[in-house]
Amino acid sequence: MNKRSFGATCAVALNYTLLIIAAVVTLFPFIYVVSVSLTTEAEVLRRGVVIIPEKFTLEAYRIVFSGLGIKQAYIITLFRTIVGTTLNLVFTAIAAYVLSKKALPGRSGFLMIIVFTMLFSGGLIPTYILIKSLGLINSVWSLILPGLISVFNLIVMKTFFEQLPPELEESARVDGAGELTALWKIVIPLSIPSFATIGLFYAVQHWNSYFDAIMYINKPELMPIQVVLRNILLRSQYSSSEVMSDEPVSIIAIQMAAVIVSTVPILCVYPLIQKHFTKGVMVGSVKG
Repeated sequence: MNKRSFGATCAVALNYTLLIIAAVVTLFPFIYVVSVSLTTEAEVLRRGVVIIPEKFTLEAYRIVFSGLGIKQAYIITLFRTIVGTTLNLVFTAIAAYVLSKKALPGRSGFLMIIVFTMLFSGGLIPTYILIKSLGLINSVWSLILPGLISVFNLIVMKTFFEQLPPELEESARVDGAGELTALWKIVIPLSIPSFATIGLFYAVQHWNSYFDAIMYINKPELMPIQVVLRNILLRSQYSSSEVMSDEPVSIIAIQMAAVIVSTVPILCVYPLIQKHFTKGVMVGSVKG
């Protein structure tokens, strides 16, 4: 028994050691980016790799927010993420709810057509021609409407709806509820884990997307945060008006500050959504 306890203790210690090493390896790039963004130019040139700055400065963040278009890009990205994710969830939920009904006429055909669009697309040029013909060039809606429903997320939500006990909807219909009422008052409250997970997928996709903005947006004031970040990372120098400061910072520090500014907001969403990832909400919803 003592040998078994000693072996179990060693296994636990080994697991924790490996997890700590993995955490350090994972967090090191992020810590490095944060440290460089808070370091002066002289220290970056002198030390090279900076983990803990000797002297902290926020000049890189001041430069990023003052003259590189970050504020306007934030507004565009927040609008795209909030409005886009909301519309994504609404249309995905409606389509998934309809397709989850096995009595739907032509259900198999609709599913085949939908899955076909996930495997094969029209191509980049036809898509651009379609967006242009709809008058969505240089419009924020060109970043939202083309990807209104993700086929993968649609199938995931449809599968989740199919797992809900049919007795719940039948009891609602006995009380006179229609399809939309059953969806709004019965299905959606029981599907919070699915909505939270898929909503997070949509939000991260909107926040990190940049290629569609490069394709459909030509006006700098309509560029989202990721395109502005890309432009900052590709630039090797800045004008004197952009970097005018009593405490000079390196170009690398400005780039790292832009990375942090564009990354931290979406990271803060994860702790708020994490509690909904389990399906415990279904426990006890049906008796007997």
